[in-house]
Amino acid sequence: MEWLQTIRDLSILLAALMAAYGFDSWRREHTGKRRIELAEEALALFYEARDAIAQIRNPGGFGDETKDVIRDEGESEERFQARKNASIVFVRYNAHKELFGRIYALRYRFMAQIGPESAKPFDDLHNVVSQIFVAARMLARLWPRDHHASPEAFAKHNADIEKYEAVFWAGMADEDKITVMVNTAISNLETTCRKVIEGEGTLFGLINKKIKSAS
Repeated sequence: MEWLQTIRDLSILLAALMAAYGFDSWRREHTGKRRIELAEEALALFYEARDAIAQIRNPGGFGDETKDVIRDEGESEERFQARKNASIVFVRYNAHKELFGRIYALRYRFMAQIGPESAKPFDDLHNVVSQIFVAARMLARLWPRDHHASPEAFAKHNADIEKYEAVFWAGMADEDKITVMVNTAISNLETTCRKVIEGEGTLFGLINKKIKSAS
């Protein structure tokens, strides 16, 4: 009977689909487990890094944070104080050095398991830290300077200070570009990691997406 054959065919098709789903689920659980764990670890570290960078750039300071900065021989008091004040970001960074080291080391595993193009958020975060360090070094030179050849030179000097202070300290500009850069890096990483965690591109992920849409 044709209807019996149709039922058999449907049963075979259903069994094949369930087997494929089961295999894909097993593969995702075992073969993809490391990628999922890597994605979760990367996200967690980036969230920690966001808090660490906010703490590094906190305008509030404590006197003993830079107590170990030593005055160089022949260095004026003005230059020493400027260098000492600028060094606060390095002192604070060192308190989070292990965190950033783990992130930079994770970059290569991320590229190997997720894809070379996935490294951009790591590069962007590294760029953020580099910009903060550059700002600190520049301010150590700019803050103590009090002689200028012309009003134009004085105006440029103040403009440079404002530019680097907006990187050095949080909240010094209407739009904090460092915070924007950090949040953008995290948002881009979230997009990549969510695809890995939710199994996008697999039969498991496709069926789960359909189920979520239906509910």
